[in-house]
Amino acid sequence: MWLLVWVVRYVRADRLLRASMRQAVRVRSGWRRLARMQGLTVTDRTPTVLAQVGAGVNGGHGKRPEPRVVVPKIRVRADRFGVEVRAQTLPRVGLADYQKAAPYLADAWRCARVSVLPDGPGTVRIRGVRHDPLAASTEHVPSGEVPEVVSRWALGLDEYASEVVVSLAEVPGVTVAGLPGFGKTSLINKLICDLAPSPAVQFAVADGKASTAAEGDYADVADRLFSFVGDDLAAGNELFSRMVELRRARAAAIRSALGVRNMWHCGPRASWPLVVLIIDEAHTFFREHKGSDPATKKLAALAAENARLVEDLVKKGRAVGILVILATQKATGDAIPTFIRDVCPVGLSFAQKTIEAAVAALGEDIRNWPDASPVALQDPTYVGVAVMTVQGREGFTRVRTPYVDDAHAARIAAETAHLTRNPSALLTGTAGHGAEAA
Repeated sequence: MWLLVWVVRYVRADRLLRASMRQAVRVRSGWRRLARMQGLTVTDRTPTVLAQVGAGVNGGHGKRPEPRVVVPKIRVRADRFGVEVRAQTLPRVGLADYQKAAPYLADAWRCARVSVLPDGPGTVRIRGVRHDPLAASTEHVPSGEVPEVVSRWALGLDEYASEVVVSLAEVPGVTVAGLPGFGKTSLINKLICDLAPSPAVQFAVADGKASTAAEGDYADVADRLFSFVGDDLAAGNELFSRMVELRRARAAAIRSALGVRNMWHCGPRASWPLVVLIIDEAHTFFREHKGSDPATKKLAALAAENARLVEDLVKKGRAVGILVILATQKATGDAIPTFIRDVCPVGLSFAQKTIEAAVAALGEDIRNWPDASPVALQDPTYVGVAVMTVQGREGFTRVRTPYVDDAHAARIAAETAHLTRNPSALLTGTAGHGAEAA
């Protein structure tokens, strides 16, 4: 019966899955020999109960039981990218031993790379991929269905073809850096498309590289934004001021409206949505302007005020359900002030030209992980690949983020435009519809 099921599955599979299924058979059949060769076994010199009983029957004159070589049990699952093996740990054969053997397992299994991660008590997860998932571009087609959890941000697949998901619950800010054209805006558009069907999320955008919504990258999703401003510093200042006023009003009303002091204790809802403020090309709104003429002084004052207002949102907006996403090319202190950037717990970086830019986006520790550095992602093959830290994983993870076609974004925005509300109006019970364009 098992063989019949396997054959049917094999016949119905595509070329990549068939290769993985054959690989899984080789992994299972060769595991006992490979485990011995890689030192992933232990020798048990204690006789089993059955051997002890046999020795007793023979009056203690029987042949002394031979030591047993214990091989870890494994379970193998195949997918289009390779195999996933869950293996038991043994005394003196633990996670570190499997990780040490990973390069040799990759050679034996003919994989491009193998990773080993803990998978609960007494088990490790060995992931082997035959080809680089980061090198193949992917496309995301939004389903238009209401997400079960609006705080779940599915970014894409990592270098082992495993899904990378970031929780936005209790997160005050996210920074996204990278060279132009390498995927920053597409990543944000995917987030909007995935969360737009939920009335428990509302969006506002300040786009520093366009004057109106129709000119920029957010033209297709403009109907789902309750507010949009372009690259005018005064207009940005007005939006940030309104957001701070919303933050203060929510802080004053949250206990009476929700019965809690932290919105995440009960979660977003249509009457109290998660408000996502997206500041694209953030350096436009924060860059210092030097000069003594009145126009330059006015711009400098607006930039300083913008930084102060956004700092207020990032540092105080988490509990009332305000999330700030800042995107820029080079996340240095002049583009995103450090008192804002360094309190954003989630940071991603697409390709960068210098290690200094990578450090600004991801922190000093990226110097210790040169293989994962965004400086190595400048090849056009890696457009859409970002580097980040993932909770529960050591070091940095590279993620292939999918591309969202403009037509799909426009479709989702049109289908969900009726859900657009002004969060400030919701506090007074009068929901405002439509997007405010500046």
